Amino acid sequence: MAAARKLVELFYDVVSPYSWFGFEVLCRYQHVWNIDLRLRPAFLGGIIHATGNKAPGLLPKRGEYMLKDIERMGKYYQVPIKVSAEHLQRLLGKVPLSLGAMRFLTAIDMTQPQFLEPVSREFWIRFWSQVSILQNQIFVPLSVAAQAGLPSEQAQKLLEMVSSPAVKDRLRATTDDAMKYGVRCFSTI
Repeated sequence: MAAARKLVELFYDVVSPYSWFGFEVLCRYQHVWNIDLRLRPAFLGGIIHATGNKAPGLLPKRGEYMLKDIERMGKYYQVPIKVSAEHLQRLLGKVPLSLGAMRFLTAIDMTQPQFLEPVSREFWIRFWSQVSILQNQIFVPLSVAAQAGLPSEQAQKLLEMVSSPAVKDRLRATTDDAMKYGVRCFSTI
């Protein structure tokens, strides 16, 4: 008799390289490990603010360690991450900058969940392997969605949804759910 499948919920923010490692490993091995993976876009900036933590990029010693750790883990998990001290400071020192991306992913989860995995992956690639999503913020979600195979008409509708109360409330509720589980920061795996 086969073992019952376990539900694994992954709360993540694309600004977190550690979330990317967990995401790739869980996506890669979900069938081997016999799990049902539920991706839950959450807002790291909200968690950091609610818990009184500081973004890792604002703590010099942690940032210094993270550079080495992220490079090492990228190789180990076979994730194409590229990071420099300046890049780490820019991204992790200003976590609220991922809010637009996380709202976009929430809109996808609400209406086009089959695209959640590939669009999330494309955001991580933009944040951590290519150019920063912070440039031309309005157009980047559309190019990320296109790269992941989401038709442009649907992507445009999703982009229009990001400022809706439904999307904002859903992202806030998911972030609250993460904190109910005890999530305090995404900086460790």
